[in-house]
Amino acid sequence: MNYFPIYDGNIHPDEWMNNIQKYYSLWPNKTGLAFMEVVKLLVDTTIKLPDEIYDIEKLRDVLKKDITFTVFKDSNKRKLQSLKYIPERDGGNTLRFFTEFRKLCYNSETNDIGEQKKYFSKTLDDYPYFLTEFGERVNNINSMDELIKEFEEIVMNESNIIRYGSTVALKHVATGKYLTSIGNLCYTTGSQKQLIYASDSEFNPNVLWKMINSQSPDSNNYACTKTDVRLQHKISGRFLRICYYYNYQYYKSPSGNHTEVSCGGSDYIWNFKHSKLENYEGYIKSNDIVNLSIKKSHDNNKVEFLLEFLRSHDVQFTIGNDTFQEVVCHNERLGGIDEWCIELIRQA
Repeated sequence: MNYFPIYDGNIHPDEWMNNIQKYYSLWPNKTGLAFMEVVKLLVDTTIKLPDEIYDIEKLRDVLKKDITFTVFKDSNKRKLQSLKYIPERDGGNTLRFFTEFRKLCYNSETNDIGEQKKYFSKTLDDYPYFLTEFGERVNNINSMDELIKEFEEIVMNESNIIRYGSTVALKHVATGKYLTSIGNLCYTTGSQKQLIYASDSEFNPNVLWKMINSQSPDSNNYACTKTDVRLQHKISGRFLRICYYYNYQYYKSPSGNHTEVSCGGSDYIWNFKHSKLENYEGYIKSNDIVNLSIKKSHDNNKVEFLLEFLRSHDVQFTIGNDTFQEVVCHNERLGGIDEWCIELIRQA
């Protein structure tokens, strides 16, 4: 069996030399000349070598001047130019992409960091988010390691952006309980529709909601603040809402002080905004702290409306022998009990 690698121009001379030198310690006769004679025999016969080669460095220099190395570099440069990044969600492999990019830079001897950044940017052309985020950081990148570190951070950040169609849970920040509904459990007061309350367990499937873009229900684009959203209960298929019974008189919550929140038809649109960043307009990410608002109409044309916010508090009510933490809508001053942490459970 031949344990020694052959050089035929399909590997960088430096890499081949490094592989060859690994075997030198195993060579029985430490005479450099004898070893070099064997090494020269490992070079493909189509590559012409001069007779006067007595050391590794001379051989390295000859191989790099041969036309096969020029073709090798150019071939890898073309591969580098056509390389495209594909995110994991689209079937790509980021680690494999990093490895391939570094290898192509090495093989084509693209060693200048400015040139490396230029080629890396081109790999992102099909994905505006990654290209934009990388462009904002590119001036602070001074090495290949920094390039990979920065882009890996971008990839991690992107994986936390919630897409329309994703499954989420909404945790009430003040009490740590989750927005919950149960399909066969209804209020005994007010609308007598499907109950909404705050429950303890994040592992309860009744806390799961699907975020749907109200303008494009089939969209799986990034979810943004100040965009109209419907929240569909995953188990029952009904939508988070408020509702009225006559002349836009809205049902009152069990405690009687605020607007009742229930599950029902789909014509109810919610809006998310960051609770700490009043004017922020951007992507909604997992673990963001948000306020949820809904428009409360006062006329048939739905021209006049009042904005109300989703709230939970320590007020409890009972149905039969069971006690529930109330969830309501209100138009009072916002506070800590109006904050919800949105948790990504399953990406669309």
